[in-house]
Amino acid sequence: MCTGPDVEPFFGSPLNTSTSTSTSPSLPRSTTSTSTSTSYSTSTSTSPSTSYSTSPSSLSSVSSNPPRYNGGRLFSPKSDRPSFKSNHVHSHSLSCDTSRNADGSTSTNANDTTLPASSTSPSASPTTSTSTSTSPQSSLRSSISSIRPSIIPVPSTRNYRAQSSFSHDTRDSPTSSVRSGNMTFSMQTSSFSSSLPLPFSSKWSSPPSRSSTPLHRSASASVAVVDTNEQTPLHRVHCGGSVLAIAVSSDHIYAGTQGGDIMVFSLDTYDHVRDLKGHSGCILALVLSPDESLLVSSAGDAIINIWRTKTFENVHRIYSTFDIGDIFCVAYSSKLSSLYLGAQNTSIQWYDFRSTDKRPRASLKSHPSRRSHRFFDSLGPGGSATPQPPVDSSDVLESCHESQLVEIDPLNIVQYAHFGYVYCMLLLQSFTKEGEEILVSGGGDGSIKIWEIDSETSAIKPETSKSLTSGDSGVLCMATRDQFLYCGLTDGEISIWDLDGQALIRSIKGHQDDVLTMTVRDNCIWSGSASGYVRKWSQRFELLGRWKAHDGLILASDLKSVKGRDLYLSGGNDDCISVWDVSCHEDDFPSAYRTTEDELLSTLRKLVSYRTVANDPKFSEDCRQGASLLKSIFRQFGAQSFLIPTDNCNPIVFGRFTPPETPGVESNRQTILFYGHYDVISAGEGTANNQWITEPFEMTGMNSYLYGRGVSDNKGPVLAAIFAAGELAQNNQLSCNIIFLIEGEEEAGSRGFKEAVKKYKDFIGPIDWILLANSYWLDDEAPCVTYGLRGVVHASVEIQSDRPDLHSGVDGSRESREPVIDMVNLLAKLTSDGGKIMIPGFHEMVRAITPAEEAMYTEIENEFSARLFRGSIPSGRLKEHLMSRWRYPSLTIHRVNVSGPTNATIIPRSASAAISLRIVPDQKLSTVTENLTAFLYNQFSTFSSPNQLKISIDHVSEWWLGDPLNKAFKTLARVVEEVWEKKPLFIREGGSIPAVRFLEMEFGASAAHLPCGQASDAAHLDNERMRVANLYKSKTIMKKVFRELPLDDDEIGV
Repeated sequence: MCTGPDVEPFFGSPLNTSTSTSTSPSLPRSTTSTSTSTSYSTSTSTSPSTSYSTSPSSLSSVSSNPPRYNGGRLFSPKSDRPSFKSNHVHSHSLSCDTSRNADGSTSTNANDTTLPASSTSPSASPTTSTSTSTSPQSSLRSSISSIRPSIIPVPSTRNYRAQSSFSHDTRDSPTSSVRSGNMTFSMQTSSFSSSLPLPFSSKWSSPPSRSSTPLHRSASASVAVVDTNEQTPLHRVHCGGSVLAIAVSSDHIYAGTQGGDIMVFSLDTYDHVRDLKGHSGCILALVLSPDESLLVSSAGDAIINIWRTKTFENVHRIYSTFDIGDIFCVAYSSKLSSLYLGAQNTSIQWYDFRSTDKRPRASLKSHPSRRSHRFFDSLGPGGSATPQPPVDSSDVLESCHESQLVEIDPLNIVQYAHFGYVYCMLLLQSFTKEGEEILVSGGGDGSIKIWEIDSETSAIKPETSKSLTSGDSGVLCMATRDQFLYCGLTDGEISIWDLDGQALIRSIKGHQDDVLTMTVRDNCIWSGSASGYVRKWSQRFELLGRWKAHDGLILASDLKSVKGRDLYLSGGNDDCISVWDVSCHEDDFPSAYRTTEDELLSTLRKLVSYRTVANDPKFSEDCRQGASLLKSIFRQFGAQSFLIPTDNCNPIVFGRFTPPETPGVESNRQTILFYGHYDVISAGEGTANNQWITEPFEMTGMNSYLYGRGVSDNKGPVLAAIFAAGELAQNNQLSCNIIFLIEGEEEAGSRGFKEAVKKYKDFIGPIDWILLANSYWLDDEAPCVTYGLRGVVHASVEIQSDRPDLHSGVDGSRESREPVIDMVNLLAKLTSDGGKIMIPGFHEMVRAITPAEEAMYTEIENEFSARLFRGSIPSGRLKEHLMSRWRYPSLTIHRVNVSGPTNATIIPRSASAAISLRIVPDQKLSTVTENLTAFLYNQFSTFSSPNQLKISIDHVSEWWLGDPLNKAFKTLARVVEEVWEKKPLFIREGGSIPAVRFLEMEFGASAAHLPCGQASDAAHLDNERMRVANLYKSKTIMKKVFRELPLDDDEIGV
């Protein structure tokens, strides 16, 4: 592993002026430069090998100067693609050891590659060279047909995009650096090997793993300590391929992917809405019209598609009659109803939709999918062409209506608009002619062109164009604010231009790697580089922040203001979109506490960060802080809030929302009690079975879900209820008193809860209705309402002997009664061979099923099939299976433990077992407990064993059964159907919540239960999660129930 100093400047520094010479041969431009900097030289010779051609005139020649930049997403023109002479590409890894010399310099030993000796003289300038031997092959298409119609990238001069497995270092990323004299060479500590020089990450389709999700939180030890200002993303969405383009509207996120699909996500919940299919190449650009009614996409298939954002309909498919290659950038003018595009063949073309009726019908013969390919369809050895396989793009073409096809007029083109690929363009208001627009384009030749536009014909005027240039660094991206243009260049440079005065204001070294995205909003600028880092700059280009956004290249970015927050979205070749909140917040809890969904997520993130594990004393302080946070949230909403103490247990958070008194009106309002808990079970950190893919106590948004311990059970639903009541209070819409009792011991059996509630019952006051939200749907699709829970009896059974642990070889005998054998025999008495529980009178107490209840099970059976339970239920037995889980009692033996060592020769002196009974209506808790104890003692007495039996009842909980026909359930069911637009299923559950039945009996009120989570939420398991949409809609449901439950039907229009 290489180590070395990190020398990246924390603030952007102006570039030093150096003398360089460049030559500009025929297109595309190749650049030759000389400078005083030291470069790295390596030589490899392999066979079979690969040669590349970048000359427009010949595909067989090898160019010593490949195109200036391919950027991991940008490709050579079709006339300039590499000529592969082999179907193998050699990759090699570089490993090195770095040691520090006495003078402070570093030296490096490398395997397979030797660093050249470097002089300390500033004039020393080793050259970069690569020699490769080639071995021709007879067939090209057979070796690379699997990647057609994708475009083969030209290998870049940049190390991280070259064939070698070492990478050009960035001071942004945790890589290692080696310095020798004036030469700095750096490499990442990991390597990859590939059969082709890939333009994207080698992990195109890999699922999220613990190592990559969430993002890295710490830098390598070899990196100098600087203020990195690393942030946690609001959300990450995995797209299954590199994200090369992003556009954000008020409602949706549009992501252009490597596979040619445009993935559409909800901006509110990050749910995957749909995929737009209309391209057969990588999506390279996405642009929204100013009114967000149209989406324009361009791709590597030389096609531009226009989509309606309301219906996602593809209304136009635009193509050029020229072989223009990939379309890197597009710009749309709503004022001129015109479209402009920058292409791989260095041209700029346009289409005026006002002239559509005057143009002849598009000819399918000139469609890109129907043309012969210059490279793939060229003649092979012997003068014959290899038969062409079917092309998917033809299917796309024939599936569209001819009225959708639009052919660009051959006259609407500026050939050789740049001496290099046209990477980016912007439409701006003219600074000299009011009401007119100008087009600004940037190319790989390092120039920025300003084009005037004829407002009558939408044509570009080449004769009046102006060119700005500050060197040979390619212009890869642009952003504008007022008259200032911010350009991201190769080699990490950022240049700032005054377009009005056409003057270069400043040029800085913003990154060590190529700047691939630029975004501007108000007084801040964001730049993203090939290192995966984002930097935030002030208007004076002072560095305000820096964070690792992607594990790879940042290929796209956009910024959108949503509900008062600035969201920065970035996409990269790690297959994901990251969403960041880049707004400025003065403090965590403003005086007027906002109740938006974003604030709900922010508060939930903070609450999840407290490890409120009730059963572990070392987290008692976290439990206290979690309770205090809830109390402060209540008070910020204007509610009365206190912590109710319990005996040596976590406190209960009490909150009361009271509507304002109306003068002259007698106050006789109803009161709703909401019950929940803020404690969680252990996340199993540090154990061998830990399978978390995120940090359990750091909430992580990923693929429209929130991951973290407690997000679903029960911190998320509790906060949704608090925010719902808070919004009603702030909007003066409270129609009743709302009381919250949020305990901190539910996962530990609600220790101290009953005693505390009884003690403060008069302070809590009379209750009319009880609501809770602490369960889950039957699956991930159908919303549910829970009207029943089973009770539980937890018991411990122990059998022990008077003798110590013995050796089975010495003391084992049929004359001795071993405790483990007694335990096995005793537990076997609890059930028959068919599984029936043998406790006397146990089944006789179960309430008979009613026709109304059976109808509910039939409705569920009609909604689902046996596949709901993964094929474990025979066909036609779903109803019976659900009844056995929900409305019939059950017995479970959880574990059996023995004393002494665990080796196979010991006779344990004692054995213990943990068992539980789930009870249902109308089984009495006291009767079941007494019968269980008596049955075990009676059966043990028949053994005539000298061992002793001890039975202890550890925890009990009453069953609960609500009335689905009462007002609370009717209101809940109606509101759930309104919000989810689907009738909910009435379900029961096999689990237990100790406090529900107690609260009903203590306050004489009926309870109703709203399941908020999905069946896949994995409560109590690794990777607990909750869907964002479920959280938001749960808040909406509770808000409507809080408002409507106390009202008469005529008051709410029912």
